[in-house]
Amino acid sequence: MTHSHIVTLLTNPAKPTLDPALVDSLRNAWGGGEARWLSVDEAAEFGIPQVPGNAEEIWASLQDQRVDLVILPAEGRRKKMLLADMDSTMIQQECIDELAAEAGVGPRVAEITARAMNGELDFEGALIERVGLLAGLDEAIIDHVLKTRITHMPGGRALLATMKANGAYAALVSGGFISFTARVAADLGFDENRANTLLTENGKLTGKVGMPILGREAKVQALEEITARLGLSDTDVLAVGDGANDLGMLTRAGTGVALHAKPSVQAQCDVRINHGDLTALLYVQGYTRGDFAA
Repeated sequence: MTHSHIVTLLTNPAKPTLDPALVDSLRNAWGGGEARWLSVDEAAEFGIPQVPGNAEEIWASLQDQRVDLVILPAEGRRKKMLLADMDSTMIQQECIDELAAEAGVGPRVAEITARAMNGELDFEGALIERVGLLAGLDEAIIDHVLKTRITHMPGGRALLATMKANGAYAALVSGGFISFTARVAADLGFDENRANTLLTENGKLTGKVGMPILGREAKVQALEEITARLGLSDTDVLAVGDGANDLGMLTRAGTGVALHAKPSVQAQCDVRINHGDLTALLYVQGYTRGDFAA
């Protein structure tokens, strides 16, 4: 029997609780092929002849068990390019919120960020407003925030190392700031990074951002420009993000992953990872834990 699609089930690697009985019962219910364990107790996959009609209901029921369910076409699962958002995707924070906390305007900025990422506010206007609240902040605070407040999302290093070891290109595209993306990109091994510029004068933030602002459309533009340059197509791209400004690239890419994303973003994405970490992006491409590059 030919399997047109692959079902991947995965859980949080920090607390791997994927029950073999669950994998088998779903496989039997959907007429699936033999299960292949990608990582013991953590991730498994099996082929199916077609996408089942009750896939969405099963996805919802598995959320209560802290299990992610992803169904992708069997053909072309391994991608040649990673296009990633930074804030709350490759790192666990929103850089602007961390800068605002240092400036004493944390709660106000965090509220605007949350609404903008959920698509309730215009991204560009919300960014201009938030950056305005940082006016007068010492430029050295950026380095301080990077050192003391920014942590990588679990699994990011393995994701980058493994995809790059298999010939993929990696680009970091952020509605945040180049002073942060440059460091994160260098730390994790991205090939290039794009973001906004915080303008400074006499060692202090002016409260203005360089124009044009890199928002939703610029992320789509990055996908178009980089694939054209590398001779790739949209289908070769794995994109990952969590906010409304990521939706353009997530829906364009061959595989668009909503990672621990806002509800409005999840509603528009087929691939949603709510329990796994960034290594989930390797499992959905068929990599096993043993395939991970150091």
